[in-house]
Parts: sequence; structure tokens; C-alpha cells
Amino acid sequence: MKKIFLYILAGSLCFTACKKDDEVSTYVEPEDITTQNTYDDQAIKKFMDENYLDAQGNIKAFSSTDTSDDNEKKLSELNPVTLPSGTIYIMRTGAQPSPADEQVIGSTDIIKVMMKATTYLAINSDGKSSFTAATDFMNTINGTGIPAVDPKFYYTAPNDPLITNATTDAAKKQSYYMIEGFSEALQKFKAFNNYSSSEPYNLQGVIIVPSRAAFARDPYFPYNYPGYSQVISLRNKTFVFNFQVYNRATRP
Repeated sequence: MKKIFLYILAGSLCFTACKKDDEVSTYVEPEDITTQNTYDDQAIKKFMDENYLDAQGNIKAFSSTDTSDDNEKKLSELNPVTLPSGTIYIMRTGAQPSPADEQVIGSTDIIKVMMKATTYLAINSDGKSSFTAATDFMNTINGTGIPAVDPKFYYTAPNDPLITNATTDAAKKQSYYMIEGFSEALQKFKAFNNYSSSEPYNLQGVIIVPSRAAFARDPYFPYNYPGYSQVISLRNKTFVFNFQVYNRATRP
């Protein structure tokens, strides 16, 4: 009987220990936004060290058990460029349009884009920052397989009905819809000239937008982008975009 009791006690202790290991640290928003910015930057660095691009340009996490990715380069080794806003972009070698096919992307253009975009929350635990709460923001790659046209988070015109028909002061501003860091970084790339949707996608690169260059601590729930996600709080969220611009057009 004593042995049975000891076995039960040992099992209970093991379960408790495992449960503690599996628990995700509860996020507490730092009072100072600069602290959140530091969390973002540290988590982005960790993310870039733990992920690589596969043969089609998709972001993949390095495996600790599969050796097939041992020779892949980390995102941090692919010449990431940091813009003044803190946004980082990575151009994938061999995946850009040829000079004869490329189109300059303007700040107000209508774009056609194949994309997987994910949001993350950077938290700090035991002095180390990392991403948690990964949530799909937009995914045409694993979803419909059809590129998105004219996403509002790239550009929303001042005369867009979303703004002119808005009923709150916040929703009357372009910043309510647009992710400024993404718009800024995308213009560093060139669009293809009508890349065929029937062709396999070949993603051009990565844009990582820290929360301060996205919605930061906007005190509202940003617009529910049609077909992208449910209404969720994007406060303090970092965005990771993995994409290819199939075409661009001048806005009328």
C-alpha cells in the first residue's frame, strides 16, 4: 500500500512540474511603451535566428530533429535591412522580377499580392523576449490560393467609403486601417508585371513590422479586414509578412 501511495505521489509531482513547464507566461503590458519596443526588437531578433526560407520563400522554423534544414541560412543571415521606424525587410535572392518585368510600387498604388501575414505578441520571461500568441492576419497561400487585391492595410484613400461613412473619429483616420511600417517597406520592393496566378508562387521576401510601426497602443479594435481575420485587438502586436507582389496599378 505504501508503494502505491509513493507511486501516486511521484506521478502527481511529475504532472505538476510538467504543467508548470507548459504554462505560457501571462502577458502584462509594460507601463512604458519603450519597454514593449525593446521586447519587440529582442523577439524579432530571436525569430530571425530561428527561421529560414524554404524553396518557395515560405518562412519555416528550424527543426531540432530533422537535419534536412541544417544548411539553410537563418533569416538574420539574409541581409535584413532595418528602416528608421524599426520595420525590417528581407529581399529574397533570385525571387525578384527581372528589370524588364519589374514595376515600381507607389505609396497609393493598388497592389495584387500573394501573402501569409501573422501577428505575434512579444513577451518577456526571465529576462528573455520571444513571440507568442501567433494569429493568422491574412493567408492566401494556405487559404484560397488566390492573390488579394488592394488590401486596405497597404493603402486606404481619404475618400474611401470606409472613411467618409465612418461614425467614429478614430475610423475617420487612415491610420485606423493602414499598417504604416508595411507600406513603407513594401515600396523598397518591385512588383511583377501581371505575374500569372496559374504559376507557382515564388515569394519575394519578408517584412517584419514591430508594434510601434503598426497599431502600437491604439485604444480601439482596428477595422475587421474582409476575409482576413475576425475582430481582434492588434494592440502591441508585431506583424510578419511573407509575400509576392503579382502586379500594381495606379489608383484612379
